[in-house]
Amino acid sequence: MNEKKQARIERKVSLGNAIIVGAIMTVLGIVIGVNWNSWIGGFGPYLGLGKISSVSPVNWSELDEVYDKLAGSYNGEISESEIIEGAKKGLTEALGDKYTVYMDTEEAKEFDDDLHGNVGAGIGVEMGLRDGYVRVLRTLPDNPAREAGMLAGDILYKVNGEEVYDMETEEIAKKVRGEEGTEVEVTVVRDGEEKTFKMKREVINNVSAYVEYDGKTAIVTVTRFDNDTGTMVQGFANKFKDKGVNKVILDLRGNGGGYVSAAKDLLSLWIDGDVILKQKSKHNGDTEEKSGSGRAILKDMKTVVLVNGTTASASEIVAGALQDYKKATVVGEKTYGKGVVQQLYDLRNGAKLKVTTASWYTPNDRSINGEGITPDVEVERTYEDINAMKDPQLDKAKKL
Repeated sequence: MNEKKQARIERKVSLGNAIIVGAIMTVLGIVIGVNWNSWIGGFGPYLGLGKISSVSPVNWSELDEVYDKLAGSYNGEISESEIIEGAKKGLTEALGDKYTVYMDTEEAKEFDDDLHGNVGAGIGVEMGLRDGYVRVLRTLPDNPAREAGMLAGDILYKVNGEEVYDMETEEIAKKVRGEEGTEVEVTVVRDGEEKTFKMKREVINNVSAYVEYDGKTAIVTVTRFDNDTGTMVQGFANKFKDKGVNKVILDLRGNGGGYVSAAKDLLSLWIDGDVILKQKSKHNGDTEEKSGSGRAILKDMKTVVLVNGTTASASEIVAGALQDYKKATVVGEKTYGKGVVQQLYDLRNGAKLKVTTASWYTPNDRSINGEGITPDVEVERTYEDINAMKDPQLDKAKKL
């Protein structure tokens, strides 16, 4: 009898403990659930989880609903991988920001190749959006386009018979490129008339910077800001003293940008340890970027910067900073006005995500986005000038 009573007491105690433990676990669960994002954000790095996003999760049920309807009724084959890729592109396009882009594996490789000048075989033409159409901005010397007779100002109309006039610049460029030695047919519109050129693609030599000399003036042309651009230009600058150079013309016309770090390296030749760029970001707050110290070997050198309507992004950082510090006179046409910073994220399977993370301002707090850099001396260079091998902007720069 005593043994049975003792057993009942033990079961009662165990049940009571279980209820208490359960109540405690419930409370803990609620507390942890409510505070999970802040707790894991703080302790995540110590647990090897890295920085955990505090962004609220998205309810994807509506997207699932659309897929279920498609899967159950679409009269055709559905590729899950293609749908996922399309959804990724749709996510970025829905932001309405032309600079935030998802790139699949192939597009990411092409992006890297373009950034580093590995354009493969082409016809040697620089193109860009002008007056609502993608036009030839210039043809490169000793390359198929110039030899065939294509001219600056020509509107890109067809490539191999396919109409491309309503496509983006990058899409048209992709169609023009191809294997070395293969033939491409390009139709342009010039003065309201179609003209067709058949050319063989050649490997294009596309360095990011080069220098020429006109007496004691060094003309440094920077076509894009690649990883080694700053180092290349510093190499040129190191020889200026021996060559008796007393003036530099920095040509940024047609330069669509590149790495901000390369722009910083370039500016460090003129600006010694001062702010060259201000960034304002929703997620990262306001920050400042300074030039390097002890490398400003051109800080007292008379400098003129050439810009035009296709000078953009990192090029505008350079032109704006040199203008703010009065280290250079800016000559040419108003720049493009791309004053936002992108962060590149490497994704699985070689894809990339290019995200606008901040807006940037010149050292004097001038916003460039949508505004551009207004030259100190405005000089136009027309398509007729380019085709006639005339350069009134460079001529003006030489006289200053």
